[in-house]
Amino acid sequence: MVSIADVAARAGVSQTTVSHTLSGKRAVSPQVQARVRAAMAELGYRPRRTAQNLAEGRTRLVGLIVPDISNSFFAELAKGIEEAAIRAEYNLVLCNSGFNHEREVLYLETIQSRAVDGVVYATGAPPTDSELASLLGDLPLVLVDEEVPGARAPLFVSDNEKGGRLVAEHLRALGHTRAAVISTQGLVSAQNRTDGFVRTWREAGCPPPVVVDGGFTYDGGVAAAGELLEAVRRERITAVFATNDLMALGAVARFEQAGLGCPADVSIVGFDDIAFAGLVRPRLTTVRQDVAQLGQQAARALIDALEEKKPLTPTRRVFAVELHVRESSGPPARS
Repeated sequence: MVSIADVAARAGVSQTTVSHTLSGKRAVSPQVQARVRAAMAELGYRPRRTAQNLAEGRTRLVGLIVPDISNSFFAELAKGIEEAAIRAEYNLVLCNSGFNHEREVLYLETIQSRAVDGVVYATGAPPTDSELASLLGDLPLVLVDEEVPGARAPLFVSDNEKGGRLVAEHLRALGHTRAAVISTQGLVSAQNRTDGFVRTWREAGCPPPVVVDGGFTYDGGVAAAGELLEAVRRERITAVFATNDLMALGAVARFEQAGLGCPADVSIVGFDDIAFAGLVRPRLTTVRQDVAQLGQQAARALIDALEEKKPLTPTRRVFAVELHVRESSGPPARS
């Protein structure tokens, strides 16, 4: 195996000069650099990335925490972040927190102790801003998809409130006046989607929608729909907005299990536009987020700051959303 010593001997310089040529941390004349690189090419030398990174005081590792990798939304988000990282010659350390606060704290501690260069955080059970600052110290941090109120970090998020408004406008245009929302507690994104829906619904003169907790999971959507069964049977509720697609798909399954058709007996709209939304029957009406751009832009902001050795500033980037109307929503049944 060719070593730095071999390159130094071939180029007629010291091993330190070869190291400085590779790292760029010390000035080396262009003529000497050319000799070193010519020797590397002749010998077929490839720098050992780990040793070089350690010499530069970095790992070229980015930590990513997501709440549910089984949700294809977060899988796509991770993919976008990974693609941006790989293009910049960084590797990814992926942590799946399972919407569990204690596990998120544990992962944050682990990531910090393993000396990654920075963190992209798509939180599911967020610590407070003070906890986050205490856990990560001055480790560069970017928030994506979900915000931690008070945290001084760049945020990349979709226009969740507008998404909720688009759903309410769509259902009202179909003639619905009695609705329910399946949401979840503790997530700003879910609350903003709910707020956008509820505000628009009430401004249209409709009775306040029933709001039930679905935990942001498929099983949670099944359970939440179970709570709404009787109201749907009695046509006290004719439409349901779930603040993510997994809960919407769970609700569709539960209603159909009870003999209630979608949209014949109840219209259902989700949020995210995951891959399954257009594959199931009925195909799901949902709000689309540009998840690939969310992930790539968040990763790019972190890596640019690392490469330029500049501090991150607490900016907020909001991405547009759009409603994709499919088969799961339609006019309410008339008794």
